[in-house]
Amino acid sequence: MSSQHRHDRRATGQLRLQTGAGLAGQMLVLGILWAVSGLGLVGWLVGTACGVTLCALLLRSGKPSLGPADLVTLSRAVLAGGTAALVADQGRDASLVVVAVVASAALVLDAVDGQVARRTGTSSGLGARFDMEVDAFLILVLSAFVGLFVGLWVLAIGAIRYVFVAAQQVLPWLRGPLPPSRARKTVAALQGIALVVAGSGLVPGPVAVFVAGGALAALVWSFSRDIAWLWHVRTLPVIAQGALELAVVPQRGGEPATGGHKGAELA
Repeated sequence: MSSQHRHDRRATGQLRLQTGAGLAGQMLVLGILWAVSGLGLVGWLVGTACGVTLCALLLRSGKPSLGPADLVTLSRAVLAGGTAALVADQGRDASLVVVAVVASAALVLDAVDGQVARRTGTSSGLGARFDMEVDAFLILVLSAFVGLFVGLWVLAIGAIRYVFVAAQQVLPWLRGPLPPSRARKTVAALQGIALVVAGSGLVPGPVAVFVAGGALAALVWSFSRDIAWLWHVRTLPVIAQGALELAVVPQRGGEPATGGHKGAELA
């Protein structure tokens, strides 16, 4: 057996150990939610399903092991799974404080993994995709929760990214690269904050509607602007070539930008 093959086997074992720790962390979070807010059977099933699915996807990713930034993202995924479990189990009766605390912790870690990737030089395309999908899932869960109080239209905040991804399968020009945009990043970052504020119970109902509505309006504007840009580039091959060069900009630590948006950040 070659040394390279032995190294690959050790790396695979390391990934299994890391994903196993992630699943254990998911169970720990569910146990804490059970102790704090009385998480029921539905919550345990949903949370466990989130943890098992996460581990299965990571093991099938082909990545030998998770880097420092990926481990931060894994922690965020565990918190997102806990949020999903609580919302699925208790719905409108879920503790607003507990949901806000768990979701806020996940949002804070979102600002950490990119810094860790840059400082440790462990950026990767797969890591960026992992980060992206965790963001999208958390925003979807939060939009479903806030929708129970404000109105089901809030679900559009979480669904718009998945609609965009589905549209990419039908309209290949939507997969084109996007140039860097501070506005896009700002709008993306505000989605989670707005949803936590709207669902925290700390603001009156009309204010919650205004906050969620403003977040959705900003997201629609941002997506519309990017879609219009991609359509324009589609008809101008020369500009499209230039866009590919512009697209090589840092995201979470250096990955090129693409037509796939980071959760709501895609806008």
